[in-house]
Amino acid sequence: MMKLVAFWQRIPKAVLFGLAILLQCALLMLMVADRMQILRDGREVTLRTQPVDPRDLLRGDYVTLGYAISQLPAGALAGQPAAERSPVVFVKLAPDANGLYEAVSVHAEPVPVTSPEILIRGRVVYSCGSNSRTFCDRLTIRYGLESYFVPEGEGRKLEQARNQQKLRVVAAVLPSGRAAIKRLLLDGEPVYEEPWY
Repeated sequence: MMKLVAFWQRIPKAVLFGLAILLQCALLMLMVADRMQILRDGREVTLRTQPVDPRDLLRGDYVTLGYAISQLPAGALAGQPAAERSPVVFVKLAPDANGLYEAVSVHAEPVPVTSPEILIRGRVVYSCGSNSRTFCDRLTIRYGLESYFVPEGEGRKLEQARNQQKLRVVAAVLPSGRAAIKRLLLDGEPVYEEPWY
């Protein structure tokens, strides 16, 4: 132990500072690479948005997004114990006649799917009260797709389109179920495309 302390004391502070900066840069690069992998390799699914209230005015220009797949019946999970207070769940999605993906079922673990079905991973944020570790009949699920930052002054226009149900989200979903917003569609036309980096 003393040798280790003596070793660290002999390293110049400039070298330690440089190593700390390199470590932080490496962590940022990993975060960017992770997001890039989802957007590049994820399978695209188009989701129907729903109006959301209330609006938080303190976060700058962004659009709060709600989805039909955010409020779901628990199905076979209803009444079952959950491993944690906000458990991870996997929602099986399948396209409707218009190509919009809708929820088919909710599962506590990944389940096999056949094309064109896909699993998306989410976290239950409300189920039978905040302290319960039991799945209720209805679940509120968040997928990490609930907000999208836009250029200044553009948020209000997109919120109006969302409230009129003219806004769609194309999300990229990896086989693991992790998802990210890839683009926004207004009346079927792309209005914002998320860069890979």
